[in-house]
Amino acid sequence: MRIALVSDTYEPQVNGVTTVLRRMVDGLLGARHDAVVVAPEYPGQQPGSQPGELRIPSMAFPPYPAIRLSLPAHRRVAQFLDAFRPDLVHVATEGPLGMVGRRYAMKRGLPLVTSYHTHFPRYCHDYGIGMLEPAVWRWVSWFHRPAVLTQTPGTDARDALKAHGINAVIWGRGVDTRRFHHDKRDLAFRRRLGAHDNQAMVLHVGRLAAEKNTGILIRSFETARESLGNRAVFVIAGEGPMGEKIAEKLPWVTRLGFLDRGTLAMLYASADLCVLPSYTETCGLVALEAMASGLPVVAADACGFQDNVGHQISGLLVSPHDPMAFAAAIAGLVLNRTLRCRMSSEARLAAVARDLGPENEELFDQYRRVLGRPEERDAWRAAS
Repeated sequence: MRIALVSDTYEPQVNGVTTVLRRMVDGLLGARHDAVVVAPEYPGQQPGSQPGELRIPSMAFPPYPAIRLSLPAHRRVAQFLDAFRPDLVHVATEGPLGMVGRRYAMKRGLPLVTSYHTHFPRYCHDYGIGMLEPAVWRWVSWFHRPAVLTQTPGTDARDALKAHGINAVIWGRGVDTRRFHHDKRDLAFRRRLGAHDNQAMVLHVGRLAAEKNTGILIRSFETARESLGNRAVFVIAGEGPMGEKIAEKLPWVTRLGFLDRGTLAMLYASADLCVLPSYTETCGLVALEAMASGLPVVAADACGFQDNVGHQISGLLVSPHDPMAFAAAIAGLVLNRTLRCRMSSEARLAAVARDLGPENEELFDQYRRVLGRPEERDAWRAAS
């Protein structure tokens, strides 16, 4: 198969979309398929330095500089993809480059697959524009309906897409259980982060933005610290527009910014529990990475976390709007080492059940069915 992947975010950025996209490319190439990627060019990159990639110049999005916006270079993308001769175009994001990939597939009459990683309609409420949610759903529906199928990693997101007439399937929630493993625990690293003997490390990993429920994170960390004193240290990995507010409100938290995947794996394994209050996650891949590393997860009882975290088994699910409940869950796990250890084992087992291998095979099978005869594709779509 010859697969063209188009995305508005890619390496060296670190986020759930880039993680899944990199895995797709590696899986396709490892299985002797052909794949190319169209993605933004980031500062410091040399154009054309990576074979099989077309990087389009981009600029920082002013409210959120970590997000890069590329000009819709229709002609350049079309020339690149025409030379590759794809069998199928997979558009991973709904931004400017995603629009270019969507248009290219439709103009060339190629099968289109899309991904839905970001629950944009729910973001409306986090940014005080809830009245725009119906308009955002109309746009999401317009974007994804031409696709033969739309992949999304969570049950909640799949059901919401189907309710809006989009042929959605669950895919994209596999985790690399060899990279993320409790054997990477590093006691010296823990000490450098301030966690000494008999202290638990409470970790949060993710983009620091309003849609990630950072207000609840701040209040729950404040309350948990008041009750725990020096029995726990708190660490946050990630950046975003809420970073300065978090630094102001939680000056005693160790903030690490964005980390490369190797350091992130060591950080997970060196912590004792992970706190994730976002209620807009389609998957919450960060939860699976933490679980693969042997961490109990305290997460919002919403969306993708409900699929991945077994309440009172591999972690605790908490009302996303209740900082006191989050603080109580954190304190309970810090103080109960036996419970923490039991959940750690269960978390690892649950993550292993979501290992990459079977999901990669499912991806290839989906592509093969999309590339079947038109009547077969129509019958499969009608049955989905």
